[in-house]
Amino acid sequence: MGSEQASVTADLVSIDALGPDGEYRTRNREVITSTAGVAVAELSVVPPLYVSRSIGAQRKIRPLPAAQREAALANAADAFATAVIGGLDFENYVRLASRISGLPIAVTRAGARSVADGMATAFDGVRPARPTGAALDWREQRTRDGGALWARRGEVFAVHAAGNGPGVHGLWPQALALGYRVAVRPSRREPLTAHRLVNALRRSGFRPEDAVYLPTDHGGADEIIRSADLAMVYGGQNVVEKYATDPRVVVNGPGRAKILITADRDWRDYVDLVVDSIANLGGMACVNTTAVLYEGDPAPLAGAIAERLATIEPLSTEDERAILPTQPLRKAQALANYLAVRAARTMPLLGADQVVAPLGDGYAAMRPALHVVAEPGSGELTDALNVELPFPCAWVSSWSRGAGVEPLRHSLVVTAVTGDEELIDDLIAEPTVANVYCGRHPTFYAAPQIPHDGFLADVLMRNKGFVRD
Repeated sequence: MGSEQASVTADLVSIDALGPDGEYRTRNREVITSTAGVAVAELSVVPPLYVSRSIGAQRKIRPLPAAQREAALANAADAFATAVIGGLDFENYVRLASRISGLPIAVTRAGARSVADGMATAFDGVRPARPTGAALDWREQRTRDGGALWARRGEVFAVHAAGNGPGVHGLWPQALALGYRVAVRPSRREPLTAHRLVNALRRSGFRPEDAVYLPTDHGGADEIIRSADLAMVYGGQNVVEKYATDPRVVVNGPGRAKILITADRDWRDYVDLVVDSIANLGGMACVNTTAVLYEGDPAPLAGAIAERLATIEPLSTEDERAILPTQPLRKAQALANYLAVRAARTMPLLGADQVVAPLGDGYAAMRPALHVVAEPGSGELTDALNVELPFPCAWVSSWSRGAGVEPLRHSLVVTAVTGDEELIDDLIAEPTVANVYCGRHPTFYAAPQIPHDGFLADVLMRNKGFVRD
């Protein structure tokens, strides 16, 4: 290695694996770059054998007592938000995570704070999922007469994390609250948050075996799924299809969130809601609105949305005012080209030709896109409503009572701006709609008592019958 290359490597932030025996720096390391193409970190990549041995070690320990887990999670939340971890204080971690992911720094910071909140409220997050008739501990007095115990379905929970924002890591600490040991495979698009989180857990009362951090390749990723009892993965439609028949895997795929405004409501009162739902969180989250349907002529509503979206200024990721995400210039252009193909039979108000906003230094902000779709029916036009891209991109269409809930299917969230209670009933009854928000609530709205796509505990836990003398 030449002296210049050695100097560059020495300047990179080291992101080591965190196994049962502590930090592990591998010979196989991957350079992590910012969206501007600047090398900023070096990530250890562990082989499948290390993955299987780590999870094997996790199986050999019992969970910490519940009270100890709750205290440790609270301490970890504080450490995550305040401590110097891996050589980075909170603000420097946020800055670096923003540069790597392309998510605006203010959005990254808010997402990181939500991770700390997720740890601090992990026990609160699982309580709404527990059946009121089920006991958590067989030692409770009420079990003497017989009843239900809320018990784990397994011991090790694996997470294939997403890289579209820190906030995805606010959910899996609930598995720790329930007594699981957790194995996390970070996304190379943003490996810092999981690294900081696992380190925070270890310095706050959890043992190394309770949570491991396993950056790995595709072979190692498959090994994590095979070795764990249950797993949660994030990805596109290809990931959804890969694990569709595996009951052990919770899949977080495209959100395809939608807003429906019926004719009994004045759409002018809801333009702010729609724009916020499209552009908040950088437009990169699964809960960002992908499609807006209106019972009537969609053109005036679409024009008002486009006018508002067009005023969002392309700025550097590190600018506190930034709203739009950034991408390497080549990837930004590839996204624009893909959008142009998918939008071929729609009317562009903010089209593919304007979404790439070069910022210099080899990267670009992604301006919002908005297209009007003919009234959805079967085939390509319905498919257009479900095209989801990692920046503010939405499709506007008319909707009719005859269409019913069909154009709204396969949605993580539907915000229904309507006074029609039967329509709300139909949306709630539709199996492919995960969440229904009625009225003035953006599609990204979240709270601990509101399930994201069902409660995570729905998958992690089961009811067992129990009686004792």
